[in-house]
Amino acid sequence: MTEKRLFGTDGVRGVANVEPMTAETALKLGRAIAYVFKNEPRRHKIVIGKDTRLSGYMIESAMMAGICSMGVDAIMVGPLPTPGIAFITSSMRADAGVVISASHNPYQDNGIKFFTHDGLKLPESLELEIEEFIFDDNDPAHRPTASALGKAYRIDDAMGRYSVFAKATFPKDLTLDGMKVVVDCANGATYKVAPEVFSELGAEVIAIGVYPDGENINLNCGALYPENLSKVVREVGADIGIAIDGDGDRCILVDESGGIIDGDHIMAIVAKDMIDKGTLKGDTLVATIMSNSGLEESIEAVGGKVVRTGVGDRFVVEEMMKNGYNFGGEQSGHIIALDHTTTGDGIITALQILAVMVEGKGKLSELSKVMKTYPQILLNVEVTEKRPIEEMAKLSKALKEIQGELEGCGRAFIRYSGTEQLARITVEGKSETEINNMAESLAEIIREEIGV
Repeated sequence: MTEKRLFGTDGVRGVANVEPMTAETALKLGRAIAYVFKNEPRRHKIVIGKDTRLSGYMIESAMMAGICSMGVDAIMVGPLPTPGIAFITSSMRADAGVVISASHNPYQDNGIKFFTHDGLKLPESLELEIEEFIFDDNDPAHRPTASALGKAYRIDDAMGRYSVFAKATFPKDLTLDGMKVVVDCANGATYKVAPEVFSELGAEVIAIGVYPDGENINLNCGALYPENLSKVVREVGADIGIAIDGDGDRCILVDESGGIIDGDHIMAIVAKDMIDKGTLKGDTLVATIMSNSGLEESIEAVGGKVVRTGVGDRFVVEEMMKNGYNFGGEQSGHIIALDHTTTGDGIITALQILAVMVEGKGKLSELSKVMKTYPQILLNVEVTEKRPIEEMAKLSKALKEIQGELEGCGRAFIRYSGTEQLARITVEGKSETEINNMAESLAEIIREEIGV
């Protein structure tokens, strides 16, 4: 496959107003996505949504101009969670959806990712087709004129539509009456809709991270920084804390005592409940290579199995659709309940856990005991290049030796970040001291070979 020049593991991402996240490139991406999906002689439309970043205005306008310049209509929905944009794209029978967001990154970054008409992330083949169009010198030949140009219009009730959709994933015979919920919206795309959803289902809601100013998205709040949420949960005596990231597609929870519950534990709780009810297809949970070995053990203990994929919720969804599975996700909190939605959804994830709790199956701290976590070290090393691991003999040999030592009681691997100049080392085992030493020894070799 041809090497991609713009797209990373989750769309195009970078510092706003610096290539590739400039208005010029956004316009080109708008033109390209319109061209790629304009494949029938009819009026086409593409949904554009965003999070709360200051740079969203600039990129949104450029994307709209690019799409309309190709004779395709642009439907603007404003700030809306990533899963909400996927839902609106599918429900409005749009040809594609655009999400302007850098997810959990700080406000100075931004990104652009796309959904197909059915709310799924683009396959790599379509990303390459978009890049081919952008770097095609014959681009002007594709431009329509006069009445063939596209129009742009706004959908004012997109958030309400998504709210109704999200609430419908909660069992109709249950309510959240009597539940006290603290929700941290990371000053991001869920700042209005998340408190509304939980409140309308009956919960007493204390909302934090709901005052976006364009610069405070993900700033010491949300799914990446659940410590403040933990404090608030303890202070107000809440039953649960829900931390959502800036674009609303991931969720980390806090139990009633302030304990932090990551994506692995969330998957373990929900998958066990689904196995008990006979609703987990193939009795199989799909997770990535980053998930803790304890997740595998917990699922096997209740009669299920775990299938692993590469890092990225796209690969989780691809595996699920390929083999007919219906639940999976990532340790980071991207959880995909394919019976309800096509992408990670922080609100819907929290609702699945709340349903288990409301059914009387225990407090969150008790439910999370279904999984025992193995010590795991995640170490990032800045690199000047992303040379294949197998081409670095010393590093490759050291990694194989460590993997041999851990066989049967742990694992070790190295991968490069898709969005940053980082080598990510993961070592997992029974002894925290041992795996720390192993990770540091690998990091030292990386620094020698390709370190900054």
